[in-house]
Amino acid sequence: MQRHRQLSLLALSFTLAACASIAPPPEVTPIGAVQGSGMTSPMLGREVTVDGIVTANFAAGLGLWTLQGTADDDAATSDALFLSGVGGPLLVGDHVRVQGRVAERDTGKGASITVLEVTGLSALAPTPLPSAQALANVPVDAAAWESLEAMRVRFVQDLAIVDTHNAARFGEWQVALEGRVWTPTEVVLPGDAANALGRQNRARVVALDDGDARSSADTVMRRDIPRTGSLMKGVTGIVDERFGGYRLQLAQAPVVEAAKRPTAPMRKGDVRIAAMNLENLFNGDGQGGGFPTERGAKTQAAYLHQRAKLVAALAALDADVVALMELENDGAGPLSSEAQLLLALNAIHGGDWRAISMPTNASTDAIRVGLIYRASKVKPVGASATFDQGPFAGLSRPPLLQAFRAGRGPLFNVVANHFKSKGCRDAKGGDADQRDGQSCWNASRLTSAKLLDGWLRQRIDAKLDAPIVILGDLNAYAMEDPPRWLRENGWRDAFAEAGIQHPYSYVYDGQIGRLDHALLSPAMAVRLASAAEWHINADEPDAPEGLDAPVTPLRSSDHDPLVVDLRLQER
Repeated sequence: MQRHRQLSLLALSFTLAACASIAPPPEVTPIGAVQGSGMTSPMLGREVTVDGIVTANFAAGLGLWTLQGTADDDAATSDALFLSGVGGPLLVGDHVRVQGRVAERDTGKGASITVLEVTGLSALAPTPLPSAQALANVPVDAAAWESLEAMRVRFVQDLAIVDTHNAARFGEWQVALEGRVWTPTEVVLPGDAANALGRQNRARVVALDDGDARSSADTVMRRDIPRTGSLMKGVTGIVDERFGGYRLQLAQAPVVEAAKRPTAPMRKGDVRIAAMNLENLFNGDGQGGGFPTERGAKTQAAYLHQRAKLVAALAALDADVVALMELENDGAGPLSSEAQLLLALNAIHGGDWRAISMPTNASTDAIRVGLIYRASKVKPVGASATFDQGPFAGLSRPPLLQAFRAGRGPLFNVVANHFKSKGCRDAKGGDADQRDGQSCWNASRLTSAKLLDGWLRQRIDAKLDAPIVILGDLNAYAMEDPPRWLRENGWRDAFAEAGIQHPYSYVYDGQIGRLDHALLSPAMAVRLASAAEWHINADEPDAPEGLDAPVTPLRSSDHDPLVVDLRLQER
């Protein structure tokens, strides 16, 4: 193998030097001098000769190799360099002398890397591959990253995989030191504390890339995408700057300790109430046409696969009442999305699922909330109700309230909710982003919370002495104004009451937190048996799934469903 390597290098040397005249040996420039201590090389455009060992081959995906030389004892300069234009075989571990012109390559969104455009190359005596430089922390700033450009580095700590949103398309994973990253407003108050935690979060996160910029690449990092929360040990890669940020290009397939998938929560009460965001369940015209839909599936086949996965999840939850979010707002007739979901659910689970009617309201939103229940387990009492004043007329979706009874137990009330999202389109005034960690429309979400509380107190019980549960997607993390105001005004967080540590239902930008809540009146809180989130969605890869793939509950939505188990039957 060593003889083959030497012959390959010898052939490459002859190829690159075939037309060159005999000249004295060139002066060798240290790679650190080529890189310099700034954002770009101080030797741009100059012809130089450098010595080093090939540490990575990204020729197929990036058109680059990396060459690492002897350390120059200057911590501000990198000892490695990217090579381009190598016209023959070059293997990792080869010790070579390279001639070329120094250039700065644009790598997108203001990023660039120093590249040596190769004009000549010759073999040197074999030398061991340099050890990867150990990193205990993510480099603190651009200067620290630049001092490592093209170098082979290794993180000494385990890294938690926190985001795979760009994995399927671009082969990019986000990882973090010191465990998973919490959305700041899930754990601290909005404002200075949230902004400070946000900065700390960013300082712990680094991007890993598959070393391939081709859109059609079939790499391990695009194909075998792990759940977020999985761990990586001994991560080693090449420091690169690309698309406006720094990252490690991995020259070898990563080793992952996969996070376990949880089983469905065990039932602990006599009545189970659940909430699930359906991630835009739209069924076209209900007769196989009408695709692509406004927000949901693009084809009938995609819709049927989506519905089958949601049905699998709902069946496994084994709830008696379920609050639904992001259900198509197309009525309740036999061609509606709700009716066809119930038909599919009844075909495999229970056979007794029914829907609560949504009263006529002012909302023209494409989506709405819903309530479904098992007729053999609970009975609706009285008519359903909704509220469409203030933000509920056009921003937050009107809530749906229904009273139920289980056996001869007490009357209990369930209200399904979906507050205005955080997207900033058309937000202005108090609803614009206040830069406090709560994003846009927080003022309208807070007004929604206050109006919802007032409506329920007026309609059911002013002192919250009746069993009531507010549940659903409030589009606000636990320490943000809307859920915090509700807790401060008498509503009890079911997860806190049940002693659940660190609940979460959503992953966004590599951070975890709760957008989905269950808030109990004091009279309902005393009947709480347990609360749980089933992490089948938020941690799963956000990657296209073949329509012929086995139907499972996994990634049936982007939010995790929640359940609360309650003691609501007389003993």
